Amino acid sequence: MHLEIITPDRKVFEGEVTSAQFPGADGLFEVLNNHAPLISALKEGDVVLNSATGRASFHIEGGVVEVLRNNVIVLAEGASA
Repeated sequence: MHLEIITPDRKVFEGEVTSAQFPGADGLFEVLNNHAPLISALKEGDVVLNSATGRASFHIEGGVVEVLRNNVIVLAEGASA
């Protein structure tokens, strides 16, 4: 699935991933390929991505995530690798 992490001033990540774990407002949750459509609030924490090339982690300062037809977009208030 295709994932983008965007902040107000830059694009932090864009690429293909096999799974992504998010710090949801009510706790951690994971999104896999062919996940049902979803919009969720995110709190401060780590977004953990798994891809064919390995694992990556980004610290976000909260935001929202949208999952729709294997496209995942994270609109974060701030993020760092």
